[in-house]
Amino acid sequence: MIEVPIVLVGYGPVGREYAGLIRQHRAQWRDQYGADLRVVAVRGRSSQAEIADAVPPREQWAPAEEVAGLLARTGARVLAQAVPSDGGEQPALDALQALRQGAHVVTATKSHLLTHWRQLDETARRAGRSVRISGATGAAMPAGDLARSVLRGFDVRAVQGCLNGTATFVLDQIAAGQELAGAVAEAQRLGIAEADPTADLTGKDAATKLRLLAGLLWDWDPADTAVEAEPIGEPLPAADGGHRLRQVASASRDEPGLVRVELRAEPVAGPLGALVGPEKAVRYDCGDAGAVAVTGGRSSPGGAALAMIKDTLGAALEATTGFR
Repeated sequence: MIEVPIVLVGYGPVGREYAGLIRQHRAQWRDQYGADLRVVAVRGRSSQAEIADAVPPREQWAPAEEVAGLLARTGARVLAQAVPSDGGEQPALDALQALRQGAHVVTATKSHLLTHWRQLDETARRAGRSVRISGATGAAMPAGDLARSVLRGFDVRAVQGCLNGTATFVLDQIAAGQELAGAVAEAQRLGIAEADPTADLTGKDAATKLRLLAGLLWDWDPADTAVEAEPIGEPLPAADGGHRLRQVASASRDEPGLVRVELRAEPVAGPLGALVGPEKAVRYDCGDAGAVAVTGGRSSPGGAALAMIKDTLGAALEATTGFR
């Protein structure tokens, strides 16, 4: 039996789902995988709680300390990060400290992956630990797993995908006769779009996820990867009856360090054109192996938490280091 004590940083919707899933399924996963996952501490922005059983109410939490001390005292083997990607330095500092102290890092936070990729990878390799990022590359859709390990040796030449569910939903609403503002408002009403959908409509979110996938595939540093993005605006390009307009992010091994996001018509019979509502898909061009596509996977706090669970089990059970 492998003991897997976990320090969870971030206790918003994704963090709560992650901790709740471990409480609910701990015995099942222990029997099924031989790994005993256990959240031993939760840390927020200014407070923290060490856990014997359930997470106590917030008013009972103690003042937050440095992650280093919390990891040392609890003996945690995994640092799980579910904090917002607000561009602050703390997620990077926490992840680097955890790796240096011999803990794996599982993260759904994107910001420090974009700015500290090389440092995180090198630190993890020196420590013999892994950094798992499925929750940052597509929530429950396992696009990151294909890029990181499943397609290893498949000579992946290019990758393209619809990585933002809001964009897919909005484009379909517009195709059905809705104005852009009305389509965005409907996406927000249904909980598909954020209060500020700028990153979705400009292609920034899709580009971020594709930059991370390219890092896993070809060891591109996301910090040095340029982005050319076409925003969703009016008027939109036309698409005939056999196609649907999609926001497609792409990168090619032959154009190193460049990610494009463009609006283009995709065949309805293909994996990108067949998407409905807020679904996502990624297609890998694998040369002689042909095209390999993955689609689906819920974009929700529960979906992101399940991706983190999968990564936690993988980090504990598989002998990998760094991102790959």
